[in-house]
Amino acid sequence: MSRIGRQPISLPAGVSLTIDGRAVTVKGKLGTLSRDLPEGIELTLKGSIASVQRSDESRSQRALHGLTRSLIANMVKGVSEGFKKDLEVVGVGYRAEQRGQALQLAVGFSHRVLLFPPPGIAISVGAGNTIAVSGIDKELVGEVAAKIRAVRPPEPYKGKGIKYAGEIIRKKAGKSAGK
Repeated sequence: MSRIGRQPISLPAGVSLTIDGRAVTVKGKLGTLSRDLPEGIELTLKGSIASVQRSDESRSQRALHGLTRSLIANMVKGVSEGFKKDLEVVGVGYRAEQRGQALQLAVGFSHRVLLFPPPGIAISVGAGNTIAVSGIDKELVGEVAAKIRAVRPPEPYKGKGIKYAGEIIRKKAGKSAGK
C-alpha cells in the first residue's frame, strides 16, 4: 500500500469536509475549496478523521492513492492556515512595487511588467524587494510564484533576477581573459 495514501487526514477545529458523490468540499475559516475524486478512489469520513482507499492494486490506482490523499490534506491545510511563497528580487535597479492588487516589476527591460493575480491570491511587496504570494490553494500559489519568477529568472553569472527565498543560485566563472 502507498505509505502516504494510507495515512489518515485529521481535520482541525473549524474545518468541515463534505463528500457528495465524487465531489469533496472543504470549508474553513479562510475559505472553501473543492475537488473531484478520481475513479476508483474512495474517501471516508469518521468523526474528524478522513481516510482514502483505492479499489484495486493496479499501477494507476496506486499512483492516484497517495496523490489524492496529499491533495485533500493540502486543501485542509489551506483553508485552516493558508499557503505562502516568498520571492526575492536581486539586481541593481531591479524593483518590485504594488499597484493596487497588481504587481509591477522593473527588472531590466525597456518597460515595466505588470502582473495581475487570479482571484483568491494575494501579492504583497515587503522591504528589501521581497514579494510574498499567499492564498488557500497550494497549487495556485505555486503557479503564480512560478509565473513571477519566469519574468526574469536568476542568471548564473551575477545572480541577478527573481528567485525564491532561500534558493541557492550556482554561479559560473564566466570568461577568462586570453593571453
